[in-house]
Parts: sequence; structure tokens; C-alpha cells
Amino acid sequence: MFLASFPAGPWQANCYLAGVAAGSDCVIVDAGVEAAAGVRSLVAEHDLRPVAVLATHGHIDHIASATELADGYGVPLWMHRADRHLLTDPAAGLGSESRALVAELFPAAFVEPRLLEFFADGDTLNLAGLEFRVIHAPGHTAGCVLLRTPYPGHDTITDVVFAGDVLFAGSIGRTDLPGGDSDVMRQTLAGPVLSLPETAVVLPGHGPQTLMARERATNPYLQPAFLNAPRI
Repeated sequence: MFLASFPAGPWQANCYLAGVAAGSDCVIVDAGVEAAAGVRSLVAEHDLRPVAVLATHGHIDHIASATELADGYGVPLWMHRADRHLLTDPAAGLGSESRALVAELFPAAFVEPRLLEFFADGDTLNLAGLEFRVIHAPGHTAGCVLLRTPYPGHDTITDVVFAGDVLFAGSIGRTDLPGGDSDVMRQTLAGPVLSLPETAVVLPGHGPQTLMARERATNPYLQPAFLNAPRI
């Protein structure tokens, strides 16, 4: 399996390229702010052929370059329908001051790509020679997903999971932004996240990669004390 990544933009959101091998088809995962140049550089360096852009969720730091890249390569953008509105209104739900700041930082209009596809929980996407299982994982946004793909040929690792802002090394995505819900996030952590095998590598939306076994053992947000805490 070919994997390459780099942190993009002021929020240092991880953008990933994945395929069977260098010189093959690939997918682009989470093309955020200022990610287009880095993607094009990796595509040229490794002789890759993008066939799709995938979004783990709709926040601007993960999709700001998605339309540009999807249209530029003539490929579809795949995302969960619940976050579609963020493609054209990245400041949805924010107060007037925050909306003004977003407009100042990103004066160009946000538009949907020419090719837009939607996945749902339980779907399987076969792209670039890889099989991605879509796992709906709301809480950070309503349209957050985990994208799980097998990692064959390794003694101890069985899967790679593109986790977006659901799960980080030692932490989780915040729930205090528009579309976030702390109770829903707890349900996601207790269900879809803890259902992942310990042998899965987690590739998060920010920060370093981690192992599910490590997170299950040490991440404070995956422990009963947090998951079973009284709701406020």
C-alpha cells in the first residue's frame, strides 16, 4: 500500500494520498486549506493518478481545496450528505464576528465540485485498488466518518483508518463548534471507535498517527470514566 501525507494550512490538517503503489491510481483524503500544491507535488513525484477526493467531514481545514482538486483532476468528491452545506458555507452556524473573519480570510466564493457523490454508513467504496468501508461517526460534525481499509501483508497491522477529527493520538475532536454534539460524540466513541480492531493504524486529521491498541489503553476519552460520566 502506498501512503503519503503532509500537514496543510494554518490549522496543519493532515492531507493523505493512498493507493496500491507508486505509479498507480490514488485517492486524496482531506484536501484542506492550502493543500492543492502539496497534492500536486506528491502526484508528480510518485507518478500517481487521482481517481477521487474523499472528505472525512466538512470543516474548512479539511475541504477547502477539495473542489479545486476534484475539478482539476476531473474526479468526484465523496463526503457524507450531512456536511454538504459546509462546501458552500464554511461558516455555517458561526456568529457574525466569526463569519466576518472567515470571509476576510477566504474571500473567494466556495462552490461544490462538478462531480459530487455521497457515501453513507456501511457503504463500501472500491477506489484506486483499495476498499474503503464507510463508518458514520458523528459528534464533531454531523457528517463525520471513519474510512477503514485493509492493510494486507503485515504481521501485526490489519487495517488503516482515516479518522479525520473523530480520534487523535491521546485525544478526540472538539464538540463545541457548530454541528458538534458531546453526547453524540460519546456514543460514537463507545460504538464505532471502540469497535475498531486493536490492530488498526489510526491516521488522524491532525497530529501523529497512532495505534488503536494504544488509544484503547491510554486515551482518556475512551475510558469508562469518560464514556459513562453523567451528562451535564
